[in-house]
Amino acid sequence: MPDSAGSVFLADCPARLAIDIFTNKWAVVVLFALSRGPRRHGELVDLVGGISRKVLTETLRRLQGYGLIERRAYAEAPPRVEYSLTDLGQTLTEPIAALTDWAKTYGDAVANFQEAAQQDSTSGT
Repeated sequence: MPDSAGSVFLADCPARLAIDIFTNKWAVVVLFALSRGPRRHGELVDLVGGISRKVLTETLRRLQGYGLIERRAYAEAPPRVEYSLTDLGQTLTEPIAALTDWAKTYGDAVANFQEAAQQDSTSGT
């Protein structure tokens, strides 16, 4: 069957996998944080901000399941575990940078629109 523009979002399409990854706000933030180099769990909690340890652990496991990050445990006392991007995970740094640039450029416009819409809804117009 020929590929059409509408088929890109069908259930078995790779685009849906990308959307699944990018629609999880913590996944994108964690990937961005790891783009700066390997991090320990506690470092990620501090760096990301606003994420609970439980949600971070779930996010790390999900990203590891996609093959985007790796968990490396070191045989030290006390034990040390670091997370880093895999080669596959590194391929997402450019799209994440593009989203970041978009947010820097248009974030104020989106916030202004939301504020105006909120004012319109509270004033009854």
